[in-house]
Amino acid sequence: MDILRSIAHQPTMCEHSVNKPSEIKRKKSEEQIQATQELSRIITDPTKGKCYCRGKVLGKGGFAKCYEFTDLASGKVYAAKIIPHTRVSKPHQREKIDREIELHRILHHKHIVHFYHHFEDKDNIYILLEYCSRRSLAHILKARKVLTEPEVRYYLRQIVSGLRYLHEQEILHRDLKLGNFFINESMDLKVGDFGLAAKLEPVENRRRTICGTPNYLSPEVLNKQGHGCESDIWALGCVMYTMLLGRPPFETTNLKETYRCIREARYTLPSSLTAQAKQLISRMLAKSPADRPHLEDILRHDFFTQVCFMSGRGMLSVSVIEPELSHILTMHTILNTYPHKHHLLSNHIFGRDQSILADDLPKENLGSSFQWVTKWVDYSNKYGFGYQLSDHTVGVLFNNGTHMSLLADKRTVHYYAELGHCSVFSTCEAPEPFIGQVTILKYFAHYMEENLMDGGDLPNVIDPRAPRLYLLQWLKSDRALMMLFNDGTFQVNFYHDHTKILLCRQSDEYLLTYINEERISTTLRLSTLLMAGCSADLRSRMEYALNMLLQRCN
Repeated sequence: MDILRSIAHQPTMCEHSVNKPSEIKRKKSEEQIQATQELSRIITDPTKGKCYCRGKVLGKGGFAKCYEFTDLASGKVYAAKIIPHTRVSKPHQREKIDREIELHRILHHKHIVHFYHHFEDKDNIYILLEYCSRRSLAHILKARKVLTEPEVRYYLRQIVSGLRYLHEQEILHRDLKLGNFFINESMDLKVGDFGLAAKLEPVENRRRTICGTPNYLSPEVLNKQGHGCESDIWALGCVMYTMLLGRPPFETTNLKETYRCIREARYTLPSSLTAQAKQLISRMLAKSPADRPHLEDILRHDFFTQVCFMSGRGMLSVSVIEPELSHILTMHTILNTYPHKHHLLSNHIFGRDQSILADDLPKENLGSSFQWVTKWVDYSNKYGFGYQLSDHTVGVLFNNGTHMSLLADKRTVHYYAELGHCSVFSTCEAPEPFIGQVTILKYFAHYMEENLMDGGDLPNVIDPRAPRLYLLQWLKSDRALMMLFNDGTFQVNFYHDHTKILLCRQSDEYLLTYINEERISTTLRLSTLLMAGCSADLRSRMEYALNMLLQRCN
């Protein structure tokens, strides 16, 4: 009786002993659904037999969704555009997809999203494209609100390069907008999404259909006069305006009014823009297509050729900030002046015997006070790039473009979310939206404290009046890591021997610091190097650092 009473009070025991038919059926159904879902994540190319794992959604379009696709054999990651057959069941819909494939597959250019392969099965059409891990300019602008003029120059050069290639192939994009400019891991821009692209036709044969994104349509397209190269230039003007001001030039509360503004080419140019930026936007948004500049003219415009290069003071960026031109010119002059000989600086100056430096070079009282990166860790596959400065401040440039610093007191946090805006709070009183990032920041700080050693012997001499240093951009090559900061400080760490080059500005002088294999540092004025020459050791590293910097500026 006690046993029966015990069982009666433990219904789960009975349930485990004897499953009801309905329960068995439900469990089988759930298992089948789960198995189907798992199976649907594995996509097989019937033409080549390759298998891919479908990952997260990257974006959505009119007919398709874009997914992260991983080749199970090689591990290579693609962006896969998946179009269900049900969405292109009508002949004209299928023709549109076929036209996109035929146009895109022949394109090969540094600033065009690469087309790898396409195939289909009974359910879908799959287009495998280049994977751009930093998503699109639309995502960057959403996080940043507005971009600076140096950043806009950086992106526009690449857009113009890709667009010029398209026009040379007699292809019109017809849907240029921020969401169709993709950014890869190295911050290279790629023009993508050729769903509306078409071959360039003579004026009399041009399609009269209105297609594209409403805010970027040109007057002639709205008036059904056809789409030409000039219409892509108009869209480029809208893109430039949007990057600088955070909104499209013709955006209104209703579409009818937007179209009226476009037809009249009616928009405002705020006084906050430079004269060069206003002039270039005005030319690209000229009402008459004939009055708009060619792509070559855009790059020759004063906006690109007559600019004050900025050191980036007070700016936050997920792109490259153009360094002051004198950094490049002085380094370039040193390298060209002494291409094969080393005048006063022998090959040993930057070796172990630092006393040679005092004998061979003029005495310099530098009194230098600057910060540099002593530790770093790349966790950009998940969170971002972390580093520690010589004053023990820890910073993280997150993948979404925001930056957070934990000061040496381990309590104060500086958060940079947009241009010229710094929020300060304590770790224990972080606003709720920032709690997750503060946790990650503290993790980076703990990891570097416990696992990494300092990278040199430079003294920690800090000018309290100097602005806080934070990272704008970093770039890794197969040989070195480059870091660029808001005050123009430029640091390159070489992997194989742990040597480092640091370039910074002190008053009106540029200082170059070299940290050798023994972690011993030497700091010189660039003007001294210009007169005295430099060692082969230093010269090769300066040359590589310069090439990395020029690569990002170009």
